[in-house]
Amino acid sequence: MNAELQVWIINAILVFSRIGACLMLLPGISGNRLPMQVRLFLGVSLSLALLPVVEPALARQGPPSTLADLFLAISSELAAGAFIGLLARIFFIAFQTLLSAAAQLIGFSSMVGSVVDDGQQLPEIATLLSLVGVILIFVSGLHWQLLRGLVESYSQVPPGLWLGSGRMLTSLTDQMSATFILALRITSPFFIYGVIVNFAIGLTNKLVPQIPVYFISTPFVLAGGLILLYAMVTEMLEAFLDAFALWARNM
Repeated sequence: MNAELQVWIINAILVFSRIGACLMLLPGISGNRLPMQVRLFLGVSLSLALLPVVEPALARQGPPSTLADLFLAISSELAAGAFIGLLARIFFIAFQTLLSAAAQLIGFSSMVGSVVDDGQQLPEIATLLSLVGVILIFVSGLHWQLLRGLVESYSQVPPGLWLGSGRMLTSLTDQMSATFILALRITSPFFIYGVIVNFAIGLTNKLVPQIPVYFISTPFVLAGGLILLYAMVTEMLEAFLDAFALWARNM
């Protein structure tokens, strides 16, 4: 095996390490519903397709000289790819968490939906809206922005070099703060509705304790929550998609 082929194989392994680790956590691709063989084929094909694009960055660093340097470079590439995928996944973690809380406020918490992307079951509202969010990302072409961000990450984090722990923790903290504030802003109408309705139900129960207010009010609370969801679902998804698109363009 000549030296050029060895360098090409090592570069392909390094590129696959970063892209494969990112796909392992990326929403819509890392789910259990997608077969493992499909995910593996997608990671290999994307790695081979992007290898000529990122090869100048790999050439500037040079191939690892020893086996220990090779394992260290693979580990750093895995960490860099997983970190990018985690930043994208935090959007959906925050969105699903606040949607589950909103479903509990309007009486949907006991109605558990099917598993779509993660290994845990969520209320029907959280399952439906998170699934629609994933579909909109692919329909609107934002997955190409994620691939562009992966390519540009080679200029910010050179191959084989570790991303500083302080920088990683700062980026992770900022991302979690921004996404949970975004999710709270999107689902805030449900929290306001829940506080007002539950206060009114509690006040009615105090004034008329002879009437089983809870059992009578539950269908009306649920109907009001569904009407609110019908009125707000378009704006909720637009706000989520705009925020994700802004992050994907600036990553």
